[in-house]
Amino acid sequence: METSYHSTRSDAEHLSSKQAILTGIAPDGGLFVSDQMLSCKLDLATVCANDYHANARLVLGTLLGDYTSEQIATCVEGAYGAQWDTRAITPLAPMGDDWLLELFHGPTCAFKDVALQMLPRLMSVARLTAGSGRNVMILTATSGDTGKAALDGFADVAGTGVTVFYPHGKVSDVQRLQMVTQHGANVAVCGIRGNFDDAQTEVKNIFANKSFAERLDRRNTVLSSANSINVGRLVPQVTYYFDAYAQLVRAGATKIGQPVDFCVPTGNFGDVLAGYYAKCLGLPVGKLIVASNANNVLTDFITTGTYDRKRPFHKTISPSMDILVSSNLERLLYFLSDGDCELVASYMKDLSEQGSYTVSNKIATRLRESFDCGFANDDDTRRTIRATYDELGMLIDTHTAVAKAVLDARKHEGNPRVCLSTASPYKFSADVLAALGTNTDGLDGFACMDELAKLTGTHAPTQLSQLRSEPELHTSVCDQDKMEDFVFEACARVFS
Repeated sequence: METSYHSTRSDAEHLSSKQAILTGIAPDGGLFVSDQMLSCKLDLATVCANDYHANARLVLGTLLGDYTSEQIATCVEGAYGAQWDTRAITPLAPMGDDWLLELFHGPTCAFKDVALQMLPRLMSVARLTAGSGRNVMILTATSGDTGKAALDGFADVAGTGVTVFYPHGKVSDVQRLQMVTQHGANVAVCGIRGNFDDAQTEVKNIFANKSFAERLDRRNTVLSSANSINVGRLVPQVTYYFDAYAQLVRAGATKIGQPVDFCVPTGNFGDVLAGYYAKCLGLPVGKLIVASNANNVLTDFITTGTYDRKRPFHKTISPSMDILVSSNLERLLYFLSDGDCELVASYMKDLSEQGSYTVSNKIATRLRESFDCGFANDDDTRRTIRATYDELGMLIDTHTAVAKAVLDARKHEGNPRVCLSTASPYKFSADVLAALGTNTDGLDGFACMDELAKLTGTHAPTQLSQLRSEPELHTSVCDQDKMEDFVFEACARVFS
């Protein structure tokens, strides 16, 4: 299928999928979308007969139409190879009356690996095809997991660099160490004094700064993104929805054509938006249940139709979801409004200038046809971790627990229900251990990791436990208004 991409805020300029991936974010600040996605349905019988790799080739080949089948196949084999601890990539496990989709079997133990083992390969192919010879600096803000996954995926990739900003003091100890111990001649990491939304806002400002782009152009360098605002980050995540459905069919838990509900812990809306893309491509999705923590801006939006970021920011034990501006929601608004770019642009203008917007009744109705919602505070999350371990013998992290808490609070109405598990519990050992009733006072992250392993008879992933002996290589911390300077200095160093 031929696919072209344009901004959510204007359809004046169309790009190929390779160009969209290299560009990352549209020049007008919008996100790239493809209208052709709505006219293609994947064959469910084929999906259910495929393994993960075949489904990845099918999904990527459909949504990234200017990549050849050979290019896609090479990218898939490289992205989903020996760096994963299971050939299934994202296995499904029974969890009481529901199912748990384990998305943490990659090299950084978080669901971001599914896309960020793929994106560098897609980008490398695109660079070679473009033939421009320009360097690409990947610029990304992270609430915890994207940063390490991007660093791991892009480290020492020829012709690219990667700069990651994270909210200083607002990620877990293990998340921080994963980033600041990262090796690679082309990587740069910096904490910022602020929260994730501050970092993400300034990253978008840097992308939109034309004079900065001209400065980089004189150094033969362009910026691109590894956040889910990049279509090359979003598209690979569609695969695990189809593959989860195939696993359910093979397990006899459902029949081809019958709907399945998915409950997704989300902050930036990329993970759950991938489920909506899967639904557009023909996956029988009943409801996509958006699970939020105390930063429940998405719960309020789905319930009321008003998105309002003017609210207290809560630092929670599920830090990757501590977000008040859910960037990927813009793509959903585009599709729910039948591609009304002017309307989407007006909503985003209101959000930027006034801090809120209210969608039309028509969009609100369509939203609730596909999405439901709920939220869990930290106490709910802790109780769910404890109950899941005590009753089911399953150890889950603080983000997965938010989704399970929301799922448990809902009446089971018949459809099979899949809870997305987004990270290894060992990435958040202190909070998981405390939820299980152990006093963690005076214990550092690795002592908590050891105690959690001892208590549960499980093992910490090697790539996490070995962080205790790794030197901290990246110690920079800056204010929000100094991020642009840090990026320029990183480009000068990496591409000297």
